[in-house]
Amino acid sequence: MSATTTSAPKANADDSNGDITDAVIRFAGNSQDGIQTIGGFLAKLAGRSAREVMTYMTIPSTISGGASIFQVHLASGEVLSSGDEADFLFAFYQHSYDAHLSSLRDGGICIYDSDHVTPDPEDKRVRHVGVPITSTTVEALGGTAKDRGKNILVLGLVTALFQLDRAKLVSLIEGQFKRKGEDVLRNAMVAFDAGYAYQIGDLHGESFNLQAGAAGDTDHVTTDGNTALALGLVAGGVRFGAAYPITPWTTIMEHLRSELPKHGGLFVQTEDELAAVTMALGMSYAGHLSMTGSSGPGISLKMEALGYGTMAELPLIVVNVQRGGPSTGLPTSVEQSDLMQAIYGSHGDAPRVVLAPINVEDCFHVAIEACKLAKKCSAPVFILTDQALATRIEAFPEPDLEQVVIAPKLDTETRDETFVPYPLEGETRHAPPGTKMAGGKYPVVTGLEHDAWGHPNGSPEMHQKMMDRRRQKISKLADDYPVSEVFGDDSGDVLLVGWGSTWGPIREATIRAQGEGLSYSSMSIRHLNPLPNDLGDIFAKFKHVVVIEMNDEGLYGFGQLATLLRARYANPSIVSVTKTDGLTFKIKEILQRVDALVC
Repeated sequence: MSATTTSAPKANADDSNGDITDAVIRFAGNSQDGIQTIGGFLAKLAGRSAREVMTYMTIPSTISGGASIFQVHLASGEVLSSGDEADFLFAFYQHSYDAHLSSLRDGGICIYDSDHVTPDPEDKRVRHVGVPITSTTVEALGGTAKDRGKNILVLGLVTALFQLDRAKLVSLIEGQFKRKGEDVLRNAMVAFDAGYAYQIGDLHGESFNLQAGAAGDTDHVTTDGNTALALGLVAGGVRFGAAYPITPWTTIMEHLRSELPKHGGLFVQTEDELAAVTMALGMSYAGHLSMTGSSGPGISLKMEALGYGTMAELPLIVVNVQRGGPSTGLPTSVEQSDLMQAIYGSHGDAPRVVLAPINVEDCFHVAIEACKLAKKCSAPVFILTDQALATRIEAFPEPDLEQVVIAPKLDTETRDETFVPYPLEGETRHAPPGTKMAGGKYPVVTGLEHDAWGHPNGSPEMHQKMMDRRRQKISKLADDYPVSEVFGDDSGDVLLVGWGSTWGPIREATIRAQGEGLSYSSMSIRHLNPLPNDLGDIFAKFKHVVVIEMNDEGLYGFGQLATLLRARYANPSIVSVTKTDGLTFKIKEILQRVDALVC
């Protein structure tokens, strides 16, 4: 069995008119050059032009900056990954050229800044095209701004090269730079026009017209995962948040600081992580749906207080934007190594819900679902996203806000005589302070083990009963999960299983394998704790269940999700493909490693 020989078609040509329907473009330079700005404009344009888009970026973890890339995959059809190989490379410096030339596919085009780059004349694998990017920028702007603005000049080059919608891009540029002042906007437009007008002689006469999607299908949102998740929390009814900055979580915090006050809410940047989580728990105790968030190191610091949230049974949203670890690790690289932390991180047995969005659009919807589940089970709910989803830009249909928005309501209505806050049978029924108790008896909220009214009670019998009810209320949530979806046949040789941002690469790997006539299917698990009830029956129908995840194989050869699945189902067909290199999975990488396991 082999699914390693087929490579994805890139810069696909439409034979009828020479246009292309798919292109992967990589920009390589330094973070100070505004590399991300170029990619961001192209991604936004895709959303306004009915194109599919997915981006990938790397940024240095040092304050002083350094080498950076932004890769954008544009297509008139579905885009599932940011692309294994680039069709076009824009290299700003020699180190950019040397480090990223290998990212080009055979026959790809390298457009380099001839002011800084000396290409390898012996390399015939790709086409080299020199453009004096720096000197052209300086000449266009009169030298007063040095080379600042060369990113916008390159954007003009790209617009002309791929025959993109110039008017829409100009509108985007105006929207971004006008608020910074007329001089800034004028310089940006001068640089853009200079790039747009530049004649790339070696490519003269060649058509790279990148087609748009279906006509009229332009009602799309274009954003990154952190923004989508923040907006989902607002839509789900969160009106209070508290946190401390950390990469790559911080932009969620910044969005909530801006958005929550618009809806009568508040976000507080606290002095540390412990203050953040306890403040959020305090607002939850007061009856408001609240949240906190961080990345792995910060989540570790919150764990003691999160145990209190479990014991006191308070609804709380906890966002973990995972990054490479342990310790400070790889702050700007991707990893999925906090799954066990999310499920088992606290001392003692502290069951909670764990969800993981599969793409940028799903970040919005998972945030809303987390809000619903937190209120339903009155417990902490984790959202596990990661650096790849946090910074990736995608375009997706605008959600119907009238159908999904949840209006928050502070429930201080009088509790009748039958009210019990922690019933041994039934759901937790939290009552915010100030709520009138018709029976005259008032509950207590504590981190100590307690009875049905919250009064401390350390008897062995009561502790066992309360442990049982806290566990059972979480496990029962799985009864209401939707049926798990399998992409492809519901039985066969190989089932690829993933979670989080591996969804797109896994699905594209499945499509390629199916194209070779192989019996491959795939699925991604969004509900990680509790797991869906139907997974065991699904797994039993496949010879090999291969779990693809970005964490270490551990001492026993299995990644974190694979370990959980093997423990839950005792199925020896479940095996692992893992890695911790800080990079997202490539399609060919998945297929090669799966092929080595199952053949």
